[in-house]
Amino acid sequence: MSRNAPRRAAIVAAICGLLAGLPTTVLAGKVRIELQGGYGSNIDVLGPGELKFVELANTLSGGSIEVRFHEPNALVPVLQSFDAVASGALDAAYTGPGFWTGKDVTFALLGAVPFGPGTTEFLAWVQEGGGRAFWEELYGRFNIVGIPCGLLPPEGSGWFRRPIDRVEDLRGLKMRFYGLGARVMEKLGVSTQLIAGGEIYQALQLGTIDATEFSMPSIDLSYGFYQVAKYYYFPGWHQQASFLDLMISRDKWNTLDDTQRAIVRAACDATILWQIGYGEARQGPALAELAAKGVEIRTWPPEVLDAMRAAWTQVVEELKTENATFARAWQSLEDFRRSYRDWAARGHMRE
Repeated sequence: MSRNAPRRAAIVAAICGLLAGLPTTVLAGKVRIELQGGYGSNIDVLGPGELKFVELANTLSGGSIEVRFHEPNALVPVLQSFDAVASGALDAAYTGPGFWTGKDVTFALLGAVPFGPGTTEFLAWVQEGGGRAFWEELYGRFNIVGIPCGLLPPEGSGWFRRPIDRVEDLRGLKMRFYGLGARVMEKLGVSTQLIAGGEIYQALQLGTIDATEFSMPSIDLSYGFYQVAKYYYFPGWHQQASFLDLMISRDKWNTLDDTQRAIVRAACDATILWQIGYGEARQGPALAELAAKGVEIRTWPPEVLDAMRAAWTQVVEELKTENATFARAWQSLEDFRRSYRDWAARGHMRE
């Protein structure tokens, strides 16, 4: 036996004892997360955003996390992904909070706010103004960890087969609509339904719906809505900014150590920053391409926007009465916006 063998054995024993005394979170091994996207990877801004998160989480973890991306509906139907994650049948999903209003209407407020804040103000409320706490509270009720993980610039507010010149022109339409804006449209006589992105084109083509909103120009261009509806309206009053998020089952989250959890959160933060820049840069060229394809790009008449705003005010008052969590979240957002308003007016130049 080597003269140094007893010394080496003692050192090894000491190291093993030290490791044994460390918190178990430090010793977590490689974790695989099966992630289903809510949007096709070929859909502009949304698809690259999902893949950007996957790339960042895998790279930053140095191999200790393996996020495996699956296209929408590959594992479960998109609109069933919440329940699948909640039960643990699906590790994680990348979607938007506004899809889950059937669980609690407050989810919609986390996704987008009609006549609400733009990207930087919305992000400020979520990060520093109390908004993130509502992600933790709402998803936590369902055994899900919800993490803001994407942020979209303003959207278009609808594709129509014929011009909408008056409020009366909206009455009787069947329209796909997302989030709280759907409640507004219903007050104006529109029959709304929520349809996953990949199913909208067929619904328009078959006449199941008369009109749709979905997202911003480059994304709508990806879906080909211009082939069946030629009138495209702005501004996107219902979604001036839209959060996307990562839902991960609590059980899967608990298999991550503290460092791995921090990496997942950092990957989401970086995805938000990247998506804002990428999304804004893509919209000018997309509008030009849509116009070249014969799309008539229109601005809402002031009286129609006024009617929408008035309807939104009614919706807010109703929801505050119906849902205590919504009332708290709305008050938090309103308090933040009130304090932000003077800064926005003084600090930000307007063209």
